[in-house]
Amino acid sequence: MKAIFSKQAPAPIGPYSQAVACGGFLFLSGQIGLDPASGKLVDGGLEAQTRQVMHNLEAVLRAAGLRFEDLIKVDVFLTDMKQFASFNRVYAEALGEGAKPARQVVEVRGLPLGAEVEVSAIASLNRRDP
Repeated sequence: MKAIFSKQAPAPIGPYSQAVACGGFLFLSGQIGLDPASGKLVDGGLEAQTRQVMHNLEAVLRAAGLRFEDLIKVDVFLTDMKQFASFNRVYAEALGEGAKPARQVVEVRGLPLGAEVEVSAIASLNRRDP
């Protein structure tokens, strides 16, 4: 098991790693819309937070030598499912035209620091198609 860290993503706010590489996979901890420079939640609501979440995830992936194309499973937590379309639009823009990972989206009562969205993921370290 190897911990992965990127200075371009927010430092963990608890006893966990940004990501852990193990058994051919990279397990990415949940990211909220924290600006890595300020350590504060970005202003602008769900869309701005989603953009920051995707930047944070991408930074951690890059630290492991990976890209969005290497994602195989994404878990999304929203505090308001009525915001799903807005989230989905920003998420799709970030991923681009490549293969899309499996995904689930669930509504939750609350997230750390009052965030509106949190995303965790699993990526393949092998870059091979089945």
